[in-house]
Amino acid sequence: MVLIALFLASATAAPARPMDSQTNAREVARALEARYRGARTLEAFFYEKYSDGSGGVTGESGTVYFSRPGRMRWEYTSPEKKLFLVDGKNVWFYVPADRTASRAKMKESSDWRTPLALLVGKANLSDLCGNLELIEPGGKYAASTGFAPAAGDNVLRCVPRGEADKKGNAEQVVYLETDAQAQLVRVVIHQPGDAVTDFRFGDWKENIPIAEDKFHFQPPQGVSVVDQSALANQVY
Repeated sequence: MVLIALFLASATAAPARPMDSQTNAREVARALEARYRGARTLEAFFYEKYSDGSGGVTGESGTVYFSRPGRMRWEYTSPEKKLFLVDGKNVWFYVPADRTASRAKMKESSDWRTPLALLVGKANLSDLCGNLELIEPGGKYAASTGFAPAAGDNVLRCVPRGEADKKGNAEQVVYLETDAQAQLVRVVIHQPGDAVTDFRFGDWKENIPIAEDKFHFQPPQGVSVVDQSALANQVY
């Protein structure tokens, strides 16, 4: 499962420093987890690029909000308005142009974003990753993702628990890039079929007032609601 929400586990940790050994992956992970520990709310801009593995590429952007306990709101504003929201119990996905909203229980949702809210402040990277290692700049990370991290950044390679086979191969791998202040700046998810989802985050704001209604969804009049439980294995 995707592990972006780990950054919500913490706030105000000592800055991360460049590492030179795989054994220091735990130190980088602890700094990331500690970075937002005191944050009750978070807001950031995000840019999402999706490559389908066969040459197709799409890009979207917007603002993401987080609030303890276990709530988040992804507001996509370009090129199309969309909403992905977790209210603590249900997961909602709504595209105004489609006049349809989907709803799923958090524990039943197959959408890769759902674990982000589930794990807020409740898990460590070591609990989530069956294998966690530090990637040297210019090495495997650049080769496997097509770009190199900024100078002074650290990159963690996480294989989610249950993803790796007996030979250590995994269909899904998550890369997390943190800057010198242990702030999350990028997440890259490699998925089956060579699909890649690439997130970049910026302008993080902590402990700012966020209206309570940001984390509730009421379907507008005339909008059909479809329960995901009736659509087995559907992913948005």
